[in-house]
Amino acid sequence: MTGRTWFTLAIAATLAAISSAFIYLRQPTLSDKPQAESPRPEAAARIFSLVLRDVEGRPQRLEQWRGKILVVNYWATWCHPCKEEMPGFSRLQQQFQSKGVQFVGISIDDADKIIEFQKSTPVAYPLLIGDMDTMKQSANLGNQRQGLPFTAVFGRDGSLAMTKLGRWNDADLESKLAALIRP
Repeated sequence: MTGRTWFTLAIAATLAAISSAFIYLRQPTLSDKPQAESPRPEAAARIFSLVLRDVEGRPQRLEQWRGKILVVNYWATWCHPCKEEMPGFSRLQQQFQSKGVQFVGISIDDADKIIEFQKSTPVAYPLLIGDMDTMKQSANLGNQRQGLPFTAVFGRDGSLAMTKLGRWNDADLESKLAALIRP
């Protein structure tokens, strides 16, 4: 091999290593503790005080699901990882509904986009419409990056049990929900 070939291979290997490190460091994390900075103490209480409109324009209080294991997923129709995890969330909603688990999706889209999305991807849980202020409130739950998808899981007592920034593998979430149901 010539010196030039070695140099090209060395540059390619270096770039591959940097790319791999960048991808690894950007991977969403799963935590039993809220991610990023700790949530503010009032964050869980604030989530239950939210009143958001559903796609028909009816106000929905998140308070109606207090006492259940509440899975709140922040998402958007333009977010591919969000759309990828929703069929699994729907399956888990149907699987655990009788055990007191409730999923709720909070989108930052308008109703027309959500209705159009539901035509191609039916969802088995309520989809509510938030706004950028609602999204900013997710920072209080540990979503300092303001990324999507972001999911917060609350125990039956209303406390924040876990969070995840990024796409949630439904098998991982299934085991976490089963553990919350068991106590």
